[in-house]
Amino acid sequence: MKIILNFINLTKYHPFVLDNRISYNKHVEVIIEKLSNLGYGIAKNDGMIIFVEKACPKDKVKIKITKRTKNYAYAAIEEIIEPSPHRVKPFCPMFNACGACQLQFIDYDFQLDLKKQIVEDAIKHIGHLDIKINSPVKSPDKYRHKIQYPTAQTKVSKRLLAGYYKPKTHELVNIKHCLIQPPICNDIIDFIRQYANEYNISGYDEKTHSGDLKHIVIRNSAAYEENLVILVLNSNKITPKIKEFAQLIYNNFKEVTGVCVNFNPKKTNVILSDNTKCLAGKDFILEKLGDKIFKIGANTFFQVNPKSAENIFKYVKEYIANNFQNAQVLDAYAGITAFGIYVSDIAQKVVSVEENTQSCELAKESLEINKINNVEINNTDAEEFLKNETKKFDVIILDPPRKGCTKETLDNAARLCKKSIIYVSCNPATLARDLKYLTDKGAKIESIQPFDMFCHTYHIENVAVISYDQNNL
Repeated sequence: MKIILNFINLTKYHPFVLDNRISYNKHVEVIIEKLSNLGYGIAKNDGMIIFVEKACPKDKVKIKITKRTKNYAYAAIEEIIEPSPHRVKPFCPMFNACGACQLQFIDYDFQLDLKKQIVEDAIKHIGHLDIKINSPVKSPDKYRHKIQYPTAQTKVSKRLLAGYYKPKTHELVNIKHCLIQPPICNDIIDFIRQYANEYNISGYDEKTHSGDLKHIVIRNSAAYEENLVILVLNSNKITPKIKEFAQLIYNNFKEVTGVCVNFNPKKTNVILSDNTKCLAGKDFILEKLGDKIFKIGANTFFQVNPKSAENIFKYVKEYIANNFQNAQVLDAYAGITAFGIYVSDIAQKVVSVEENTQSCELAKESLEINKINNVEINNTDAEEFLKNETKKFDVIILDPPRKGCTKETLDNAARLCKKSIIYVSCNPATLARDLKYLTDKGAKIESIQPFDMFCHTYHIENVAVISYDQNNL
């Protein structure tokens, strides 16, 4: 889908670009026109589209072509001849080394404008829809409350490293102070780095698939300042040194409510396996959004930016409250049933569907904490549930993974929907694809509201409200 959207961005400028005049390593001067869906600046030269790294719209720059294909090229900035008025100094000293905050060199308000344009491009060129996109809602927080650091170690001193990878590499940048996450998380990770050697715990080597510790994961509560630490092991067993180390972390931080280990010895890009065990304290944290409390575990999905998530939940709840009385609501791909719990007090009944067993168990416990009795939890695959269900719902909330929904899922959601589908998406491209499919089947897109869930990146969360004319059902 990324390739499709980049191609669409290209063809918007020139449908059949076959120009070979721009050569590899060539230096040219260009003006950056806009931003691609992957965060590259887009410029043109002799009919060729060029994607420029770390470029801001309205920059005038001298660039060096680093890669060229038949249809487009990639380039790096050699010199900023005339900076964009929206270019700013990155607030993080690790910006050039770390690949986590791609847009930090652009002022925040303009970032939001660019993200709106990314959504507009996707809806227009993939969805072929003419829909007004609202301005994104700002993030009220630094944002990252789930931290996932891969680890490595130095060759000579065997010192543990933990951080993020340099862009387009698997070369680890040792991040000691990340400015977009709570300071306590930096302190915990630094403590782990400092004492790992004393407990003979080694970092991970991807090439040889050796070492003890693959990742450090922290779930942080924005409301209660609790932290759940997960040590991801390249092993299926717990050694005495790991037990002692976990207890050491727990004993040294009052903010740490629990330390778990996750067993993940496979060669995989998946950070957490399904096998997690708590070694000290509790295996969950509590989070609060509005007046609702949620239990979050090591293996459960919850938004990395709780304050922005709360804005989304409020938006969805207000829509339902303003358009329905005693609504029957289906919460599909529910995770810990965050949407279902949040809207339960304005619904007659909520039916939640989630395939992850731990998420369903934590959802049940959250229902007890909040004294909610009108939410039904179904521990099953959302696609299967929608296919087999016969009962209709006033509102269906779809919050699928980045790949979006299958056509069958969309067909069944439309079949079960009395009036509205609320589609929550972190991927404008798959959202646009799915909205096109639904509109081709008779749906109407009422609105698309972006929310800035991932500050200083090119990612953007969207909530689309889709309605059906009951007379045509």
